[in-house]
Amino acid sequence: MSTQDGVYIFCAIREKEPMKFGTVTLNDRKNGVYTIHYHHVAVVVSKVKGEVLPTRNNLMAHQQKISEVMKQYSVIPFSFGNVFNSKNDVLLIMEHLFEEFEKLFSQLENKMEVGLKVIPKKVWLEQEMNNNAVLSEWKTKQKDHTHPASFYDQIQLGEEAQHFILQLEEKAAAEIFESLLELAEAGKQNKTIPGKTLLNAAFLVDTTKEEAFDKKVNDLYEIWKDKAEFKYTGPWPAYNFVNIVLRIDG
Repeated sequence: MSTQDGVYIFCAIREKEPMKFGTVTLNDRKNGVYTIHYHHVAVVVSKVKGEVLPTRNNLMAHQQKISEVMKQYSVIPFSFGNVFNSKNDVLLIMEHLFEEFEKLFSQLENKMEVGLKVIPKKVWLEQEMNNNAVLSEWKTKQKDHTHPASFYDQIQLGEEAQHFILQLEEKAAAEIFESLLELAEAGKQNKTIPGKTLLNAAFLVDTTKEEAFDKKVNDLYEIWKDKAEFKYTGPWPAYNFVNIVLRIDG
């Protein structure tokens, strides 16, 4: 691991005045957290020694510091592990991305990200499977795996099972995701684990609509509570709605 001193970047905020945000421990070293400024944009940084590897402690420190800043500001969160050689390098990045920062601030001002995972209940999945003719027959039929025809039956089963799960995911998307999207500024469906999660979504919500959005989640849960569990989390930094690459070319 490099032992060179560097500047670690957490997030960007709108702020003209120098600010301090306590301390952070990265790579088992505690340092102060402060701001570097370009016009009215500031990035929240800390000095660090060496490359910052994705250990549990480092990852938690990154997330917790951004969450702390979020209590006072709308933030543009940066992905884990961005270390630059010097303050001048950070200023170069800020100058290069200034217009992009401005656009993002206008999009993220007074917004928060929340997450919703919909996890199907095993009993409900079994009931739905029993309602599927092919899957139900396969469960009850005596299977001879040594018979050549059994191989083709398994292929058919696999295709039918994929179609079955896809239909359930589409149902969750139509009834839950689309309903919540009406109250959100933006939404994103992330990858699911087939059969384990029916929906893995992130929403960008205006803080003025937070109460209405929470109520809608509760209303949808009442409809789905016999079918699935809801894992509703946040507020989070808007990682799913920020795609910024911090890089110095050349």
